[in-house]
Amino acid sequence: MFFGITIEKVLLVALIAGLIIGPERLPRYAEAFSGWVKRSRDWVTNAKTRVRDEMGEDFNDVDWRTLDPRQYDPRRIIREALLDDAPVQPVKPSRPLVATPPVAPASVPSPFRAGERPPFDPEAT
Repeated sequence: MFFGITIEKVLLVALIAGLIIGPERLPRYAEAFSGWVKRSRDWVTNAKTRVRDEMGEDFNDVDWRTLDPRQYDPRRIIREALLDDAPVQPVKPSRPLVATPPVAPASVPSPFRAGERPPFDPEAT
């Protein structure tokens, strides 16, 4: 079914709803739910008709499967974008590379001694 909901889950939810709502109120709630489903179906049908009327003949030319958001896997899109280009040859440097001298590690401040107060910056607090 839809969204990972199986028939067993629907039946279990219906059974629990029947127990919670009770047999006296269940027909009224079922009728209200069916009315909501009918209104939703009418709304979707009207929206589809309106889009078809506003787009005219172009509506039939649209391939709706290409607009499905489930097909947009970012990994696939990036992979295809990277594979579309021709392989790039590495650029050889015009002069030999010079090794940079190693950077000295940052000095670590010593911990405070007992009774010594840390510095205080009134603008930072």
